[in-house]
Amino acid sequence: MSVKLFFIALPIFFVIDIAWLVLVAKKFYQSQIGFLMKPDINWFAAIIFYLLFIAGLVIFVISPAVEKHSWVHSIIFGALFGLITYATYDLTNLATMRDWPFLVTVVDLIWGTVLAGSISGITYFIAGKI
Repeated sequence: MSVKLFFIALPIFFVIDIAWLVLVAKKFYQSQIGFLMKPDINWFAAIIFYLLFIAGLVIFVISPAVEKHSWVHSIIFGALFGLITYATYDLTNLATMRDWPFLVTVVDLIWGTVLAGSISGITYFIAGKI
């Protein structure tokens, strides 16, 4: 079941996150932390993060929600998973990096919460249909 859920969640994640990055976040991050950004993306690191993030959602959130037959569980715990994982990155940066913008941390925490809750809920509903 977890492999099936992973492959349902994978394209959902990419569609939502790529839309966010291309349509909204690119200009925001450039204006806030452009001085820290590389001109080229390390795709290996990005893909590893995406795969681990989705695996974590499936193992810790979506599979338990499916077992409990609870879409509410998928959304609430997905949102919490997103908040915690994004907080790990952003709060560490806020604590340790000079000139890390507080606004970036707030926006990222909100985005991680919305992203993971959405992926979890959508994956739960699709898994129930197939």
